[in-house]
Amino acid sequence: MAKPVITLSDVAAAAGVSLSTASKALNGTDRISAATRQHVRTTADQLGFRHNALARSFARGRSQTIGVLTHRASNPFTRVVLATAATELGAKEQAILLYDARIDDHDVTESILQLRARRIDGVIVIGTGTSFPTPSLTSRFDVPVIYAFTYTENPDDVTITSDDDAIGRIAIQHLLSKGRRKIAHITAEPHDNAAVKRAASAKEMLAEAGLAWAAPVRFGRWREDWGAEAAAAVLAESPDVDAIFCGSDAIARGTERAVRAAGRDVPGDVSLIGVDNWEQLMHDQRTSQHLTTVDVGLEEIGRQVAAQLLEPDPKPGIQYVAPQIVTAETT
Repeated sequence: MAKPVITLSDVAAAAGVSLSTASKALNGTDRISAATRQHVRTTADQLGFRHNALARSFARGRSQTIGVLTHRASNPFTRVVLATAATELGAKEQAILLYDARIDDHDVTESILQLRARRIDGVIVIGTGTSFPTPSLTSRFDVPVIYAFTYTENPDDVTITSDDDAIGRIAIQHLLSKGRRKIAHITAEPHDNAAVKRAASAKEMLAEAGLAWAAPVRFGRWREDWGAEAAAAVLAESPDVDAIFCGSDAIARGTERAVRAAGRDVPGDVSLIGVDNWEQLMHDQRTSQHLTTVDVGLEEIGRQVAAQLLEPDPKPGIQYVAPQIVTAETT
């Protein structure tokens, strides 16, 4: 049998104060003594009282609900940002209303109309990465909108995302720190924003060390089979390669397979580093971390998005989250 709901009247009666005083104490309003406020709050905690969120929202003129638009909620990257942001917002008594739609398609209009009808207090638009821009939806809402793990073509949109320039640099810095000097790179399509920016910054890092790519950069797909195909070609063309920077962990898995098939040891002969921290992302508890990778900061993106959405004036423009190296067996 369900327990009865504890009301504000119950709290007032138990604390021996008026209903008005109990309300003021719990809402932190008006002039009442600190002792009375603490007494009422302690009583409320002991009774297990919880504010009626709907009543409070009416009183404050706010719904305490944040709308979330995702391009694909099942995407592993999206899930991490969404879960972290939801946890942070929940701790601040904010509810989440999720709409999963193709953001670049006409059906996003219906999701926008439904969110606006719900009188939400803010919107989070979560992308699936920085490969391609997300359409700007800011002008279609009259509440703050923040974009997470993506970017738009509007420079004034409030955006918190991963730093592809820093990802390329930190990956090469790590390989150089391991004494590697003959470094190759395998990544995705040459028109993919993330692939291009990571490759360019990695090349700059090599140049600062007085080095160049040991083999031409292989542009292809974010796929394991492409990693295997490209790595075989790299080793055939440049057998003295001693490290490969892979644009994703999927590419790195295929690359490792090809390197071992060529009779080379990892990391003895060839060190490998990927991007995404996929093993941790998928919460694979069966094995320890194997692949050295760059964590792009998905959880931190979620935390910062939740924090800034509740600020009075979120900072316009792109804000980048610093990546981190996760060192494991392949380097």
